[in-house]
Amino acid sequence: MSKNQINQITDLEKQIEALKVELLAIGPMRPGTLTKQYKDRSSQTGGYYQLSYTHKMKSRTEYVRAEHVDRLSAELDQYKHWRKLMERWVDLSIELSREKIAELKMKKSD
Repeated sequence: MSKNQINQITDLEKQIEALKVELLAIGPMRPGTLTKQYKDRSSQTGGYYQLSYTHKMKSRTEYVRAEHVDRLSAELDQYKHWRKLMERWVDLSIELSREKIAELKMKKSD
């Protein structure tokens, strides 16, 4: 196995560990999209907030009071951040797996 391959594997493992630490810091979260709706769209009167999301393969809609919008927006942002981190973790894990398989192939051929 080459020194470059060892460095690559070590680097990938360090990146995954850093992601795990970042994931532990994530606070309350929830999926969905928050939109402002109006009872009368033409005059934009009777405004209210609506949260739409899918969970366990069920689409849901909830009404949200204006005083809860900031908190809910923060939770939605946390969920988006969590998804991004998880996607990065999977990408790194796939790359790490490929590197380790390549390492095993090199050992067998020696």
